[in-house]
Amino acid sequence: IHGSILHYDPSGPKGAPLVTLVHGFPFNRSLWKGQLPALKRRFRVLSYDQRGMGASTLGEAPQLMERYADDLLDLLDWVGERRTALVGLSMGGYVALRALQKAPERFWALGLCDTRADADPDAAKLGRAAGVALLRKRGVGPFVDGMLPKLLAPQTLQRRPAIVKALRAMMLRSREDGAVNALVAMVSRTDSRSLLPTLRMPALCLVGQHDAITPPALARGMARAVPKAKCVVLKGAGHVSNLERPAEFNRALMLFLEKARPR
Repeated sequence: IHGSILHYDPSGPKGAPLVTLVHGFPFNRSLWKGQLPALKRRFRVLSYDQRGMGASTLGEAPQLMERYADDLLDLLDWVGERRTALVGLSMGGYVALRALQKAPERFWALGLCDTRADADPDAAKLGRAAGVALLRKRGVGPFVDGMLPKLLAPQTLQRRPAIVKALRAMMLRSREDGAVNALVAMVSRTDSRSLLPTLRMPALCLVGQHDAITPPALARGMARAVPKAKCVVLKGAGHVSNLERPAEFNRALMLFLEKARPR
């Protein structure tokens, strides 16, 4: 699709409403391993590696946020699905919001997890520029080591080494070209806050209590802006709340999707 080979996994009962999962940065579709068993009992589920991440190729760079959103829409066409619920975490939320701007009729529900609708403030843009420089100078390892502590709640870093190890291993599978391109794409994204009041599908804003990158105040603000939205704050979780509190994350997501399910 658009010069990239995208790797995806369909699961769950055929004919059931579709839920599409869009992972964050610098992750891959294995991020959703803890959600798939619950989701696929009741829904058709589509998870995929975004371009330049996981097993998916980047294609000719630079590829900006628009391309990641087009990938999502064209992948739905490829698998023959007209409508889906859309669940995006972090960068996955940015992609979801841009896809919604382009084709809102294709989505029956929206989950925005540990993400934001506003464009990067200047400090974040400078941070992403520093990340690009670090990746090009020293590679993926030092970049991951600098980013990892910002992604998890303090108690996870201190007391749950298995989660820290698993997340680090996932991040280390990133490729330099894909990571650089994603950072540039995130800097390039537009402000989506004006979209929120226009959304007509049910929405859920999920966020970790200790998310230092996209704090709960941002999630609450998005939920207030969307006409049919609610916000759930997951205690003890940071930015990767689905890994840190999978049972609570799954419970909130499944309750939301069952209520929003097309009849």
